[in-house]
Amino acid sequence: MNLIIDGHNDLPMRLREWHGSSVAGLEHERPPLHTDLPRLRAGGVGAQFWSVYVPSDLPEPVAVTHTLEQIDLVHRMAAAYPEDLEIAYTAADVERIMAAGRIASLIGVEGGHSLAGSLGVLRALARLGVRYVTLTHNHHTAWADSATQPPAVGGLTAEGRAIVREMQRIGVLVDLAHVATETMHAALDESVAPVIFSHSGARAVTEHPRNVPDDVLSRLPGNGGVIQLTFVSFFVSAAIRDWQVAATAEWNRLGLPDPMGEWPRAPRPGEDPASLPATLPVDQAAEPAFRAWLAAHPKPSATVAQVADHVEHAREVAGADHIGLGGDFDGTPEVPVGLADVSGYPRLFEELRDRKWDDADLEKLASGNMLRVLREADRAATEPLSPRR
Repeated sequence: MNLIIDGHNDLPMRLREWHGSSVAGLEHERPPLHTDLPRLRAGGVGAQFWSVYVPSDLPEPVAVTHTLEQIDLVHRMAAAYPEDLEIAYTAADVERIMAAGRIASLIGVEGGHSLAGSLGVLRALARLGVRYVTLTHNHHTAWADSATQPPAVGGLTAEGRAIVREMQRIGVLVDLAHVATETMHAALDESVAPVIFSHSGARAVTEHPRNVPDDVLSRLPGNGGVIQLTFVSFFVSAAIRDWQVAATAEWNRLGLPDPMGEWPRAPRPGEDPASLPATLPVDQAAEPAFRAWLAAHPKPSATVAQVADHVEHAREVAGADHIGLGGDFDGTPEVPVGLADVSGYPRLFEELRDRKWDDADLEKLASGNMLRVLREADRAATEPLSPRR
């Protein structure tokens, strides 16, 4: 089995929303979560970037606090399961931890709003083990354009370019997964170390603003970066993308509440995490006003083969040295049939073997390319700040 380095998993978010930020019970299978220790083992995950996502519409100082709480959750998770998880700060750590049979746990900050415009915050997060920052989430920052809003600054401002330079100076990967195409190009223009797309698809396969166009993919060989192909059904399948656009329009027309619910707080000092109410997403199928539309518009499904189409296209345009995987498990309710949770990676590799992929390219996809990127980022850093460097 190929050991996987996966670029993006939102288990910390789900533990906050559904379990009061408690890390208990991960030694057992815990559906409806996509992720737990038995299924990570079954899927061959050798290293995982844990996302410490907080919503991008939070006030930035509040986002910093909540991001620190999410980072604390990842550290508590690793401390609770030392035979399975260990925090990794460097490429050498990742290799050592994987060789020892544990899962190397890296941290990714999903959105520049979590920096609050402060290089001091960025450096402090790096010291806590953050190895990438996604420049935006679904809202612009003052210094970078997101993929999912109309352009505001035309890519990166001078402040944004300075943040990119500082990230690479201290060894934090620049993640372009959520940014506008103009921001992708601006960041590549500024970069002296490899960038990543921690969980994105190929736009030529599925036209979605979160996917990466060919004119950006074709620049990855010159930069050394990697696109980590995602399993999010909306990005993988044009049919599901179209269905989701129509479903959202109908939901909004009916004046129904935000199906995602409110972002929950963390437990207060002395408070039992089990006492916090679960913040569960709205079950749209249970909404009476929405049932007639759903009955007339059945939801399509994405497939493992469609994910493989994105992987193959990225290999064709960027090359076999610039592809990886970033499932976005527990970050999306919609995943392809056959990739229902983190145990599913071998099914994708079976599909690619059926398409005559050789072992060398499969190993690069699984972990080789991301290990190279981490090594190169470590070498390019002129003042690495992690405590393990």
